[in-house]
Amino acid sequence: MIDNSVSRSTAAFPLQGAAAPWIAGIALAMLMICTRGQHVVSVNALPSASWAVFFLAGLMLRPAWIFAALFALASLLDFGSLAAGTIGQWCVSPAYWALLPAYASLWLAGRLQARWHAPDLAGLVRLVLVLATVVLVAYVFSGGGFYFFSGRYPAPTLVDFGARIVHYYPQKLGTLAGYVGVAVTVHSLACWIAVRHPRHQVSGA
Repeated sequence: MIDNSVSRSTAAFPLQGAAAPWIAGIALAMLMICTRGQHVVSVNALPSASWAVFFLAGLMLRPAWIFAALFALASLLDFGSLAAGTIGQWCVSPAYWALLPAYASLWLAGRLQARWHAPDLAGLVRLVLVLATVVLVAYVFSGGGFYFFSGRYPAPTLVDFGARIVHYYPQKLGTLAGYVGVAVTVHSLACWIAVRHPRHQVSGA
């Protein structure tokens, strides 16, 4: 008989099953590797996907240790780029650790969105609101940490930082929304295919 739970289970976040979370986790790690820093496998044509990777990890993957693993990967890439001379000292100043709460806010927002996700207009509105909010929070941590504590700006002010938020917010939101939009669309397409072509199960006697 046809398993009528297919449409419900495949549409849910976090991802279900044995293979799907592993595939998604590997894909997210590879996306970060290819778009973060300057190294042999960098894809310079793509903007950094790090914010999207943490958000999507919270959305799609259940284990909490994924966050620590991704942050370790990001740090490895950054300090490797520093050792290779492809990034400057400013990028790994004491302000670097402000990335921890920034990425945590993205990951937690993904976890929250997983509870709220629905394949309808209301679900889309909630996703947009979550993204718009978490971009501001993450930038206050990451951009604020760099601006106030990296030492690169000798006389930082709140007014100037506010201007930086206005300048960088649309870019950060657009990049995050683009990556998340692609990921959610691919997931929705996979769910649609699963519903259209469900696996048939033979019931036992």
